[in-house]
Amino acid sequence: MDEATTAAMPIAAVTEADILLIQRILPHRYPFLLVDRVRNIEGTARAQGIKNITMNEPQFQGHFPAQPIMPGVMIIEAMAQTAGVMVGAGLGMMDKELLIYFMAIDSCKFRRKVVPGDQLVMDVTTLRGKPGGKVWRFAGRATVDGELAAEAEFTAMIDMSMAG
Repeated sequence: MDEATTAAMPIAAVTEADILLIQRILPHRYPFLLVDRVRNIEGTARAQGIKNITMNEPQFQGHFPAQPIMPGVMIIEAMAQTAGVMVGAGLGMMDKELLIYFMAIDSCKFRRKVVPGDQLVMDVTTLRGKPGGKVWRFAGRATVDGELAAEAEFTAMIDMSMAG
């Protein structure tokens, strides 16, 4: 088959990504891989990420030793990683060495502390972006037990120049 035929073939729908698939899409690794599972993936439109917060994570040694709280910027990063997995899975970009860069974070608000023992659920929706496009915009909401912890809109550039 030629490249045009291969490009036009539909990608098998990936609706869930476990940690092994996440690592095939994202370049992040411990201690900066901040999403454990992505489920309810609807192509590149929306997905839900899961991050189990545990006391043995390195940020809790200094933020704050007597009152461990997940830093807000890490919650936003976890939402962005969820978006990266969604787009990567939706476009069939496994094993392609994608690099994803923040361009903007807007309307960011923190509503609740996130602490060890919590399960952070991140709902991410694409506001702007299309297959082949470099710049994507997302809305994200992170909750714990149904209670809003953080929300933001963010823009990212997906660099596929390394993709093989």
